[in-house]
Amino acid sequence: MAAPSASYAIILRVRMDHDTTALGRVTTAVGEAGGAVTGVDIVESHPDGMTADITANAGDVEHANTIRDAVNAVDGATVHKISDRTFLIHLGGKMEIRSKVGLRTRDDLSRAYTPGVARVCMAIHDKPEDAWRLTIKRNTVAVVTDGSAVLGLGNIGPEAAMPVMEGKAVLFKEFGGVDAWPVCLATQDPDEIVKVVQALAPTYGGINLEDIAAPGCFEIERRLRETLDIPVFHDDQHGTAIVTLAALTNALRVVGKRLGDVRITMTGAGAAGVAILKILQDAGATNIVICDRDGAIHKGVPEVDDSKQWLQANTNPEQRSGSVSEVIAGSDVFIGVSGPGVLTEDDVASMADDAIVFAMANPEPEIDPAIAARHARVVATGRSDYPNQINNVLAFPGVFRGALNAKARDITEEMKVAAAHAIANVVSADELHANYIVPSVFNAEVAPAVAAAVERVAANDAS
Repeated sequence: MAAPSASYAIILRVRMDHDTTALGRVTTAVGEAGGAVTGVDIVESHPDGMTADITANAGDVEHANTIRDAVNAVDGATVHKISDRTFLIHLGGKMEIRSKVGLRTRDDLSRAYTPGVARVCMAIHDKPEDAWRLTIKRNTVAVVTDGSAVLGLGNIGPEAAMPVMEGKAVLFKEFGGVDAWPVCLATQDPDEIVKVVQALAPTYGGINLEDIAAPGCFEIERRLRETLDIPVFHDDQHGTAIVTLAALTNALRVVGKRLGDVRITMTGAGAAGVAILKILQDAGATNIVICDRDGAIHKGVPEVDDSKQWLQANTNPEQRSGSVSEVIAGSDVFIGVSGPGVLTEDDVASMADDAIVFAMANPEPEIDPAIAARHARVVATGRSDYPNQINNVLAFPGVFRGALNAKARDITEEMKVAAAHAIANVVSADELHANYIVPSVFNAEVAPAVAAAVERVAANDAS
C-alpha cells in the first residue's frame, strides 16, 4: 500500500448516532485502515445524530475505498458520500480571466473598446513593437502541448492533458507573475504544430512547449526558435536541466568535488536526458556516459537515430560499453531520467566514495531513495515526499519572468546556466546540507533571483 498523501485526500461525509464515542470510533477506524485524518468538521447536529466531514489522506484510490469500508463497518456510522479533494479543485478548471480595468461608465467603455480602442490599434499598426507596451503580449506565455508525453501517463491526447497545462499556467502566475494560457492541440504532426504556434505567436511574449514526445519535440523547438522572435522553451527538457544543474552544483559542494573532475553516468536518452547533458557540458562537465535500454551509448553502437548519433559523438570520452551496472562502477554521479528499477543497491555501492544519486523518474524513481542513501552521500528525486526534489517550478517561472522583462528573443544556454546558478545560490553556505541542496519551491527568493540572472545575461547579449 502506498503511503498516505495529499494527492489522494478524501472527504467522507459520515452520518453517526448521537453517541459521545461515535466520532472517536470513526477516526480510529480511519487510522486503523492506514489513513491519516487531517480534519473533522461537524456539518449538522440534531437529537437523533450528527453528520461530520472527515478529511483524510489515502495512498491511492483503492486505499480510499478501503477507508470508506472501514468507516461503514463502525457500529452506528454510515458513509453518505466520499469526495476526492484532488478532483474537487479541478471542477470547472483552475483558471479564470479577470479584467484589469473597470467598466462603470460609457466613457470607460469607449476607451476600453470602441471607438477609443481604434486609436491604439493604429498606433500598433504604425509601430508593431508597441504591442509589447499596449497589449497583454508583454506578460503572456502560451503553454503548448499535443498531449503526447504527459507526466508519466504517456500519449493521452489534448483534452486529457488540459489539467496539467492549467496547473502549469497556475504555477506561472503564482511564482512568476506571468499570465499563461493552455493551448492543447488536436494534432501530433510536427509540421502542423509548428504552423499553429507560428500563427498564434503574435499574441504571446513567449512559448512554453510542454509534454511533447521525443524526437518530435526537438524538431518543433528548433524550428520555432529559428522562425519566431519570442522565446521558445521546452520545459521538460530545459526546466529539468536547469534544476538538475542547480542541484548538482550544490551536491558537489557538499562532497567537495568539481564538476569538471567527476565521472557521470546517466540513464535516459530522451528529451530531458539530452538537455541535462548539454547544460552540464556547458557548465564544465567533461566525462558523461549516457545509457539507454540497450546500455551505454558509444561510437561502436550501430544503426542509431540522428539524436543518438550526436550522443555518440559528444559523450563517453573513454568509450565505455555495457549495461548500466557495468558502466556505473566508479562513477561519482548518477542521474536518472528513465524509469523504475534501473539501479540496484549493488550498483550504488559500486560507485565512488561520496557518490551522488539523482533518481528522478516520476512517480517511481530508478531506485528506492532510502536504499540509495545507504551508500550515496547525496540523494535527490523528482518526488515531493523525499528531500531534494528536482522540481521544474524552481526554474520556468523565473526564466520567463526574466525573458519577458528583457523582451528577449530567445532563451540561450548561457541564460539557462545562469538560472541554475541563481537557484543554487539561494541555498546559503550555512543552510547547505546533503538533505538540502535545492531551495523549497515555496521559497520566495527563487523566482526573482532566476529572473534577475536571466535579465542580466539578456542585457549583456543585447549590448
